[in-house]
Amino acid sequence: QVQFVESGGGLVQAGGSLRLSCVASERTFNIGAIGWYRQAPGKQREFVARVSPGGSTGYTDSVRGRFTISRDNARNTVYLQMNSLKFDDTAVYYCNTHPPIIIPWGQGTQVTVSS
Repeated sequence: QVQFVESGGGLVQAGGSLRLSCVASERTFNIGAIGWYRQAPGKQREFVARVSPGGSTGYTDSVRGRFTISRDNARNTVYLQMNSLKFDDTAVYYCNTHPPIIIPWGQGTQVTVSS
């Protein structure tokens, strides 16, 4: 079973940037589409962005134009570049397949945006 390890979160002021990394235990080319998801306190986990093996991307409306998802198949890694961060981006960020089928989810990485 493939496993994902998320990293790169932290505390950043509004308007700042962070780059999250998701390292897979298998070749990302063999996994298929991979997505980033997030869960804020008191809210359900939501889809953020996805990237196909060939690099095709998709985003939820609230992050389109600010976030960029990419993948480096040689390094088994998917990235999420987050720019112009807002307070409402505060959440624990997770990666998984898209659609998400890997259980259990990883520990995620905390992103906290201060006003």
